[in-house]
Amino acid sequence: MRRLDTRIRTIFVALAALFVFAGARAGYLGTVRADALGTEASSQQAITSKVPAPRGDITDRNGTELAVSEAAVDVVANPMIIKSPADLAAKLAPLLGSQPEELLPKLSDRSRGFVYIARRMPAEVGDRIKAMHETGLSLEQTMRRSYPRGQQAGQLLGFVGNEGKGLSGLEYAWNSELQGTDGQRTTVSDALGRPINVADNAMVQKGRDIRLTIDAPLQDEVERVLEGVGRVYQPKGATAVAVDPRTGDILALANWPAVNANDVGSASAYAQLNRASGFTYEPGSTFKSFTISGALQDRVVTPDTQFDLPVELQVGDKTIHDAEDRGPETLPVKEILSKSSNVGAAKIGMRTGAKRFDHWVREFGFGSPTGSGLPGEEAGIVLTPEHYSDATLGNMAMGQGLAVTPLQMIQAYGAIANGGILKPPRLVSEVGGKQLDNSGGHRVISPQTAASVREMLKGVLGEGGTASSAAIPGFDLAGKTGTAQKVDPQTGTYSDSKYIASFIGFAPASKPKLLVAVVVDEPTGEIYGGQVAAPAFSRIMAWALPYLGINPQ
Repeated sequence: MRRLDTRIRTIFVALAALFVFAGARAGYLGTVRADALGTEASSQQAITSKVPAPRGDITDRNGTELAVSEAAVDVVANPMIIKSPADLAAKLAPLLGSQPEELLPKLSDRSRGFVYIARRMPAEVGDRIKAMHETGLSLEQTMRRSYPRGQQAGQLLGFVGNEGKGLSGLEYAWNSELQGTDGQRTTVSDALGRPINVADNAMVQKGRDIRLTIDAPLQDEVERVLEGVGRVYQPKGATAVAVDPRTGDILALANWPAVNANDVGSASAYAQLNRASGFTYEPGSTFKSFTISGALQDRVVTPDTQFDLPVELQVGDKTIHDAEDRGPETLPVKEILSKSSNVGAAKIGMRTGAKRFDHWVREFGFGSPTGSGLPGEEAGIVLTPEHYSDATLGNMAMGQGLAVTPLQMIQAYGAIANGGILKPPRLVSEVGGKQLDNSGGHRVISPQTAASVREMLKGVLGEGGTASSAAIPGFDLAGKTGTAQKVDPQTGTYSDSKYIASFIGFAPASKPKLLVAVVVDEPTGEIYGGQVAAPAFSRIMAWALPYLGINPQ
């Protein structure tokens, strides 16, 4: 009996002690640790997360979608709790479009508790991964940029990086407008992790939509023509730009090789470059139009002024001769342009004089970016008169010794086509539903001078001109061929095998509504602008003129 009493007392004391301890513990947690535990409980139940904002859409002039945002997921892993990295890599690889051996190192690195396995995957891929219910694998909601028309205008549009910022092209140049503002959301869950309340602390603000001047069907056709140039002449690259010279609106801007903006990483650095604005070259004979425009405006020549042209012209240490063999002849200015005489252009430039020649070069926009809004636009290279050698003026007058971009050439020819008014090329017409001002531009030559040069340029496509094969029956075309040697970077001298072939022209010649430039970098087989670039110009014009409602004369 005494032993039983002892046991009861022992149990009673133990229970009393346990009760005292529990009370003391409860008091401690309820007073001393109350705030800290409340915070921990709140953080365990309430999770605040970012709600990614869609970027603004980019469309063509008619509203066709060129770049859009869509829901996506980042695939995240915690290698510290993944049971079989090899098995998981084998399951994930087909879904992510990769190989198991590419994923395995990330999934096996147990020194890390967080690692991105894939970024910005389509939402449907996320649904399939979620259905796997794999321990150590999770998804983060985000947005991805998609280019519905694939490789169309890839270099122009550019692309967006993993952090949602534009990294090249218009995506980069207009990032501040296109990028929206992320929202913030708090989700309260119960003990089993089920959401019981969702509150948006800050609302998502989508980026502003941008409407381009580009016409998607015309862009497609220009890209098809350049693809044909690439197939036939195997050049290093080719570029074409189509513009309405009355407004400066760029209707098409294409580069070959093409780049798919959905897969930029597979393209070379050269292919990714938008060469319309980022590539400089010596323009060759296409520049003679400005030599003659300045001389006409200064009234040092007229279209009928005769020049005696020797077989060769010595200017400083340079001997200038024409591309075609000929004897001494006398030609008027208009035929010097249509037959593309180097000797004639050099003599006209020297009659103009270095100071006025430099004035006209810069007045037509050379030596400065066009202001197109494209990132990384080159200014070109134009010497000032104090840096001219004895040969510089004659050399530049025929399109050598200076560097230009295709956009600069389009802008300058636009002044001739547009009655003497130089307008900067324009790519963006509307931002956030608001029309952008397009009233810029200034006069560089008189309407009479512009009309005279347009009339001369018709001869280039006429009988005996350097691009007679590019004529289109029923249409009144004008333009100029160019064939320029490239400088060999190894020797610093002109190459005997690498050329730039180009053509730039407009229609109708009397009142131009469409201006097109084609520049081909290092064609093989044929090298002349009249053989390589002019036919491409003709094919673009033949498709574009009826499409734009421009009727034959």
